Amino acid sequence: MTKIGIIIGSTRPGRNGEAVARWVHDVASERTDAQFEIVDLHDYKLPMLDEAYPASFGNYTEPHTKAWAEKIDSLDGFIIVTPEYNRSVPGALKNAIDFIYGEWNNKAVGFVSYGGVGGTRAVEHLRGIAGELQMADVRAQVALSLFTDFEQFSIFKPADIQRDTLVTTLDQVVAWSKALAPLRAK
Repeated sequence: MTKIGIIIGSTRPGRNGEAVARWVHDVASERTDAQFEIVDLHDYKLPMLDEAYPASFGNYTEPHTKAWAEKIDSLDGFIIVTPEYNRSVPGALKNAIDFIYGEWNNKAVGFVSYGGVGGTRAVEHLRGIAGELQMADVRAQVALSLFTDFEQFSIFKPADIQRDTLVTTLDQVVAWSKALAPLRAK
């Protein structure tokens, strides 16, 4: 069975990402074409990148890196739930991505973002990063506005249309994850 990780891309206290990731997981769990699990960056306690060798070497020495690599390697594709911080990706998410390399290769990724302008600028940065990691980023994405999909900027109440967009994003991530499986098998 295809396994998709729903990565919570913020470790900030009081973050909106947990509620968004639970919503993604609830909608995804209605499907029978893949298994879905939430992967919370907060649980991995990654320090600022502390590996001596470039991630592309795959020569990980730190226990936290090995645990993170093992989790990412066990998954076939991803939905990254990300806020937009200062027109870009949260530092904790970028740091976690940079810790490893080969574990990301030949996997699909879709994005669910949130922020003042729906988190779209963070996703644009993540698309470039995904390309460098040999990931296939899908076209569909969910862009949640803090003004219309959250009450008082913190209580998550997505507009009805967001569910349809999420289903399309999930369809694409699952399809691409399956299509890339032969490349991961090599």
